[in-house]
Formats: sequence, C-alpha cells, structure tokens
Amino acid sequence: MVIIECPKCKHKHKIPDEKVPITPKIARCKLCGHRFPLNLKQNDSSVRKLGVCISKGGVGKTTTAVNIAAGLALGGYKVLLVDTDTQGQCSFLLGVKPPAGLTELVLEELPPEKCLYKARENLYLLAGGRGLAGVKRLIDREYFGGERTLSEALEKIHKDFDYVIVDTSPGWDALSVNVMFYVNEALIPVSLEIMTIQALANFLKTIAGIQKYRPEFEVKYIVPTFFDLRVKKKTTAMLEKLKSLYPDKICDPIRYNNLLSQAPMYGKTIFEYAPGSKGAQDYKKLVKRISNNPELFK
Repeated sequence: MVIIECPKCKHKHKIPDEKVPITPKIARCKLCGHRFPLNLKQNDSSVRKLGVCISKGGVGKTTTAVNIAAGLALGGYKVLLVDTDTQGQCSFLLGVKPPAGLTELVLEELPPEKCLYKARENLYLLAGGRGLAGVKRLIDREYFGGERTLSEALEKIHKDFDYVIVDTSPGWDALSVNVMFYVNEALIPVSLEIMTIQALANFLKTIAGIQKYRPEFEVKYIVPTFFDLRVKKKTTAMLEKLKSLYPDKICDPIRYNNLLSQAPMYGKTIFEYAPGSKGAQDYKKLVKRISNNPELFK
C-alpha cells in the first residue's frame, strides 16, 4: 500500500501496490482535482527527521528551527519540534511554558502524551531546559548504546508526525551525538561571517565521522543567515564562496531583519508577528524547498 498526499487539500490517498504505475510522473487528486508531480519516495508514510545543527552559537539556529517547524505546520503538515538545548529557547520563541518535555520522555518520568505540548495547530513541542543535564549524565553512564538514547525515546512517538525538527545546542556533547544518530537530514545555518564559515568546515568533518556509522545521515541544506544588505559587498562575497563550495546544498539566504529578533519578545513566530516581512518571505521559501512543495502557502 502506497500513501500519496495531495499538496493542496492534504487528502491522503491509499493506493494498492498493484495499481501504482511503473514510472509515475503526475498524480491527480480525486477529491479536489489538483494535479501535482509525483515522487513516491517523498510521498511515503515515513516521518522525515531533520536536525538543525552547528557547533557554534549566534547563527540563528533556534530561530530557524522554530520558524521551519511553524511554516511546515502552517502548510498542513503535522510537526514535532524537539528542543535538545538546556536553555529551552524554543519554548520562549513560541511564547509557551510546557509543564514537561524531552527530559521526562527520555527518563520515562511521564507517559509520552504528557510530555508533548501542543504549541500551535499541527505543531507539537518537546521542550528542552535545564533538566536535560540529567539526560546527558544518563547517556554518559551507558556502557554501550548511549548514542541511541534519544532515538529510543523519540521512536515511541515520531510515527504520528510528518516531520520531526530537532533543534540542537551550539556546543558538542553526548546529546548532540544522539541527535546525529537519530535524524536522517541535517540543516546547517551559517551566518555570513568568516569565523562561522570556518566552524562549518570543522562541523562537516565531525559529521563525516558520524556518517561512517550512519551512511544514511546526510547534510541536505546549508542556510546562510544574517544576509545584511547594508554591508552588501562583504556578505555577497561570503555567500558566493559558500555557493562555490556547496552548490547543491546551499539555500537562498535569510536576510537580516529586525522583525525576526523582535518576534520572540511577543512569543510569536515570524509568520504571526510580521507575515509580510522579508524574514517571513525567506522562511516560507526555505520551507517550500524542504517540503519539496512549491504550492505551499498559496
């Protein structure tokens, strides 16, 4: 059985294997009549697990994770946002205060349904926070298999979602390794500064070490952030350098926008706080690329 979801009305069609064409190209939704390119690999029922990660702070990582998750949720996908940082900034950006989160799930202190927090329509949060320090100690005490601790916890619930977006801490620790052993795709935000680009090169070497054990883990997206037109010559030069180094992974840049930094003060995503802003436009474009759905938001 193959499950195909219409990108326009979100109706899911169940197609018996024997009725699927050998080389399908275009599908037509029987419910709304919408025609769309068919990619059976993209339209299967498995969850996509995406880590937003780099071992450097100040690059807009959490902002990117939250707004990607919110954008996918607005597009009709069911999304789980997982905060693996002890600072718990995802909750702050969304303006919520979950009573429980990832710590309680991993330590099995509460059932999974008590750990999930519905932050928005279609968007659920597994909150981070200081309690994750205990999770790190638990991982460190494991004699073997510690790198699978996060996976074992999330596998209990991720089948109910279309996307799992994991926001990582800016450092490199046992929980960061756990994220790499859970997600299949990595999105790396890179501020257009020389130190961050150097950090990117070092981080990619670390990922290469993980890929020896998990060849299915792939860096899919490199997202330039803080593209500041006030210093256009500098940022454009940095952007062109990234494009030359990673032409198949580089995404359109997220432009510098004061509204992106203001939105968290009101506990809102950029789509709620300033839906017509450059920041909202740029993140919508990124969400379309990730979902491979150009019809999103229309």
